[in-house]
Amino acid sequence: MKYDFITIGGATEDITFYTAEGILVDNKKDLTRQKLLAFEYGAKIKVDKSFSGFGGGAANAAVGLANFGFKTACFCAIGQDSRGQRILDNFKKRGVDLALVQKIKNIETGFSFLLVGPANEHIVFSNRAANDELGIRNKELGIMENAGWFYLTSLSGSWQANLDKIFSVKGVKIAWNPGHRQILTGFKELEKYFKKTTCLIVNKDEALELAVSLKKYKTKSRAFLNQVKNLLFILSSGGPEIILITSGRQGASAMAQGKIYHQPIIKESRRADTTGVGDAFGSAFIAGLELYKQDIKKSLFLAAKNAASVISAPGAQNGLLKRKAIPL
Repeated sequence: MKYDFITIGGATEDITFYTAEGILVDNKKDLTRQKLLAFEYGAKIKVDKSFSGFGGGAANAAVGLANFGFKTACFCAIGQDSRGQRILDNFKKRGVDLALVQKIKNIETGFSFLLVGPANEHIVFSNRAANDELGIRNKELGIMENAGWFYLTSLSGSWQANLDKIFSVKGVKIAWNPGHRQILTGFKELEKYFKKTTCLIVNKDEALELAVSLKKYKTKSRAFLNQVKNLLFILSSGGPEIILITSGRQGASAMAQGKIYHQPIIKESRRADTTGVGDAFGSAFIAGLELYKQDIKKSLFLAAKNAASVISAPGAQNGLLKRKAIPL
């Protein structure tokens, strides 16, 4: 079977708690952790409301791309438990193909605990669980060869072996939103993959971490490193065709063929929480490249619309736009 997209990475069930008791702390001394959400040590925290839904980078991207009308499969790993079954049922309901969902024995399905603070920003506590067991064998490689795009998200477990196999597949475009474990290895270790990446997608903090992992940028001034333009040029030196950096309320910027584009945020109708907003932005941007024949500006606008829609509804997947709601 031919697929427009295969998303690769995590699938989880998410439990979200909302509380107004957290305090947002400026931490400007640390460029990679400039904002902290703090609670009184030893206190019992009042929860205003809670929400159960679905998440994981690959799952969120798969649902978003399927919503846009693309034939999409999610390559992820779940346990043989009720949580995993709920994820499968959600995929079926959302039109995501299940051919690459691996069911792992004797391990629970991954889940995340999300804490949403007073400004509706969130912190994620993630138990990868079955996601750590994702493995790519010849069977999966045979299916993967029939894709137009891979949308690659955070990997854990044997992620380096999996990356080698993913990037060995010929004739497939790759959009890559690397996870925490990948970012920590540094720019030099990832450069061989960057050279084969069609679009690298990171947030500003991740871009900073990659930049300062390079010796020549470690001692650069705070002012230099805080400039998204400089980060775009640094990351582009690794070889990706397109760089996309999201910067929260400052919008997003992209670079392609040496040209820089910027997209301000689109104000949401209401602000529920920011869960899944990065996945919504990144996957919609890649969808836009297909829908709008590589038009970066239009793709950024679609991504901003999708992100605003996700922010206006609780959870990572409920606000995702559908094809009929977007301009063509």
